[in-house]
Amino acid sequence: MRQCFYNESVGFFYNNSRKELSAHWRPKDVLPVALGLALSAVVLLTNLLVIAAVATNRRFHYPIYYLLANLAAADLFAGVAYMFLMFHTGPRTARLSLRTWFVRQSLLDTSLTASVVNLLAIAVERHRTVLAMRLHSEMSAQRVLGLISAIWAAALLLGLIPSYGWHCLCSLESCSRMAPLYSRSYLTFWAVSNLAVFLVMVLVYGHIFVYVRRRMARMARHTGAHPRHRDTVMALVKTVTIVLGAFVVCWTPGQVLLLLDGLGCQSCDVLAVEKYVLLLAEVNSLINALVYSCRDSEMRSTFRRLLCLPCPRNGNSKYSVPDRGVGAHNGHFTVDSSI
Repeated sequence: MRQCFYNESVGFFYNNSRKELSAHWRPKDVLPVALGLALSAVVLLTNLLVIAAVATNRRFHYPIYYLLANLAAADLFAGVAYMFLMFHTGPRTARLSLRTWFVRQSLLDTSLTASVVNLLAIAVERHRTVLAMRLHSEMSAQRVLGLISAIWAAALLLGLIPSYGWHCLCSLESCSRMAPLYSRSYLTFWAVSNLAVFLVMVLVYGHIFVYVRRRMARMARHTGAHPRHRDTVMALVKTVTIVLGAFVVCWTPGQVLLLLDGLGCQSCDVLAVEKYVLLLAEVNSLINALVYSCRDSEMRSTFRRLLCLPCPRNGNSKYSVPDRGVGAHNGHFTVDSSI
């Protein structure tokens, strides 16, 4: 029968994994905490602004904007989780109970998973809308609510699994170095799952771009080139590049590091950069708000109104903007540049 160590301290598991616990604040501890707190504050403010914009502007009461608001909620949660981590790290880690340590990690896992799954849901929604040549998805409010509920259910499941059994409290030889109370097999599973989501997103956005480019090429041969076509394609290329580039830059280093730790790589110095790759993953919660929201002119106008800044008038409507999305423009096919 295996021996379990439920009554041991956090320090016991850190010593087992040979992860250093400092008794006082050092420069290399202070810098990530200072950067993390500043980043968390900005993430909280920007994503609160996105949620408020979707809630107050009836032009955003469509499935894609509900998903954007849910993404902002996930990133807002990520900001709260990261801030909680910053207040329970460094020399404070040794004073944590096992339960508090698991809460700290579960908050991070749940929020980051919710953010990634939301990104995937948005990619799939945009794919279906573009291929159907519609301005907005025809998903009902009930289906959108069900999708959002499923996203959070999956995030909670993956975030809470370690606390309810997938840990190493009864198997010290399987403990991770980066997360000394987690089993290496869980880190491997989590990293592979996120990398698989990334691959699916690449395929989805790649198919969107290829489909639009081929369709516009066919239309140009039959109807003649139109400047809006070129502008639309270029906007799509820029957005896809930003979305995938930000995701790769922010997430891949952390996932690779987790995978190496999960696979038990002894020659890999995963502890040297772990705090910074986690900080980089949190940066994606800020970039999401900028890429998916601030590229939308209507969203920018709503931000100005919420912040009591001067908002330019267009025509008879204070917040009127050109149509966005997939639809017809002078008989031509157009695509939302804020995909």
